[in-house]
Amino acid sequence: MQETVNEDQEARRQVLSAVARERELTLGPDPDFDRRLDEHFPTLRSLFHSLYGARQDWLEQLSALVVQCARSWQERSAELTSMDAEREETPDWFQSNGMLGGVCYVDRYAESLEGVRSRIPYFKELGLTYLHLMPLFLAPEPHSDGGYAVSSYRQVNPKLGTMEQLRDLAAELKANGISLVVDFIFNHTSDEHEWARKAAAGDPEYSDYFWIFPDRTMPDAFEANVREIFPENHSGSFIQMADGRWVWATFHTYQWDLNYSNPEVFRAMAAEMLFLANQGVDILRMDAVAFIWKQLGTPCENLPQAHTLLRAFNTVCRLAAPSLLFKSEAIVHPDEVALYIDPAECQLSYNPLQMALIWESLATRDVSLLAQALERRHNIPDGTAWVNYVRSHDDIGWTFADEDAAELGINGFDHRRFLNSFYVNRFPGSFARGVPFQDNPKTGDCRISGTTASLCGMEVEPAEAVERILLAHSVPFSTGGIPLLYLGDEVGQVNDYSYASEPGHEEDSRWVHRPHFPAEQYARRDDPTTPEGAVYAGLKRMIEVRAGTPEFAGTTLVGFRTNNRSVLAYQRPGDSSESTVLVLANFGDSTQALPAETFGGFTAAAVDLLSEATLQLDDGVTLLPRQYLWLRVTPA
Repeated sequence: MQETVNEDQEARRQVLSAVARERELTLGPDPDFDRRLDEHFPTLRSLFHSLYGARQDWLEQLSALVVQCARSWQERSAELTSMDAEREETPDWFQSNGMLGGVCYVDRYAESLEGVRSRIPYFKELGLTYLHLMPLFLAPEPHSDGGYAVSSYRQVNPKLGTMEQLRDLAAELKANGISLVVDFIFNHTSDEHEWARKAAAGDPEYSDYFWIFPDRTMPDAFEANVREIFPENHSGSFIQMADGRWVWATFHTYQWDLNYSNPEVFRAMAAEMLFLANQGVDILRMDAVAFIWKQLGTPCENLPQAHTLLRAFNTVCRLAAPSLLFKSEAIVHPDEVALYIDPAECQLSYNPLQMALIWESLATRDVSLLAQALERRHNIPDGTAWVNYVRSHDDIGWTFADEDAAELGINGFDHRRFLNSFYVNRFPGSFARGVPFQDNPKTGDCRISGTTASLCGMEVEPAEAVERILLAHSVPFSTGGIPLLYLGDEVGQVNDYSYASEPGHEEDSRWVHRPHFPAEQYARRDDPTTPEGAVYAGLKRMIEVRAGTPEFAGTTLVGFRTNNRSVLAYQRPGDSSESTVLVLANFGDSTQALPAETFGGFTAAAVDLLSEATLQLDDGVTLLPRQYLWLRVTPA
């Protein structure tokens, strides 16, 4: 114990000495930074030692990291440090029932950053408080992977604008109550990134930034336990470089995995992260978090050190950009998704399980799996929140756990095959018009592409499709967390089948659900007699009611059994014991009647917040096909 205390004291002494030297030269006194350093240094020291303590230079690396943080903090603008202080006073700001997210590609939705800026009045009309701009940093064409092969984290794709324009946009969004979210692709870089170019040229310093080996000995050893992610792109996890060496490339051949066992890489990526925070970015979507740590003899996914890395990055931000939040992106087993959700790790997380099971319930008209997931897997630690969505830029995969399905008598493999068939219109009577992604007709294995409207049947039966779109969104809008709209979905935008004619997109069906801005459909949004207007009006009503309903703040959810496989139900109790919101949603195609005894725990009178109609629970409740109710009820 005494040895540990002495080590801590020596580490603190050396780090503070390094900071003091830097201040004598450039920084000057900073009591605010010193306060946070005093609070967070023990955590940072412990995490950094856990990752790099076996290296003789770990303490020098830690000292350099803290000096780096001090410099970044000094460069942070007065407006951003003021926001840091404000959010330190209200750390639950992102759990508000007034939060609403939107996501889009800059070029496809608005052509440029200036175009996005011009749409701020519309964002305010809709009620957005959170805007996620899909990857917008410099990435080489055609090998950009939709922007996920970054060649510079400090340059915006010139087709979209400049870093100065991004900084100005972030400031204007903040002035209008909207937080900016961008992707931080930190598992890998493009092979055209400066670091990768230097590594390819044989520079030993930058060769250590990546997993590069002279022959197949180590790649073969790693691949004995590592699965192929994109076997159609390349076999294994390594590709051969022009000079004969082998480099780790989990995803595409032009995306080289970073070597986080090298603390220089940690410090380099921390610098990129803090640079973006100082441009006004509020939330970083941490891409491919499951893959960031490699260890021989393991699958190199979801390793404990991946969590340690995230915690260390998080602590860096508490020093130099205190209000910055992380959002995890982990499309893995539900139990693994939950492990990344923690105030000290990722405060926000996508909710891929809820998303997938909304679509599963629409296809089967049976809410059993979704209800089970909400009861079992929805509640997460204090100080965190889900980002709930109906669909994203990515394909839909069926991420439910086979063991959960088995409890309900469902064979996971067979059920996934059915869902794939249903959503690509290979199942008789399907309303969906999805497009397969990475299709294997022999095995029935694929994932699903398509806009919400097309997957809900807008191209087949518009009236029912509108009902399905609103029903689907009623779940993320009421379960707790930040509801996220893929912009264009709020006016019922359908698939863009011309995607295949765009250079570089022909082999990737996901572009079918990344259409360009639908100006004509937005022009009809105020006409409720049109499908566009009906969808927009329904979503706007949910947004307004949610923002005015305190029970919808936070994430706490309590299950509620209807004993009806078509009707989903759950309670949002809020902080008051006087009332709760009971959500009912009929995923069936026929009217469903719930008897009075279903509601025996409540007093008779209830109010539907959406329609403002009064109901008598002692008469039972009848729901029309695809109808949803948000009932304010009082415990008996």
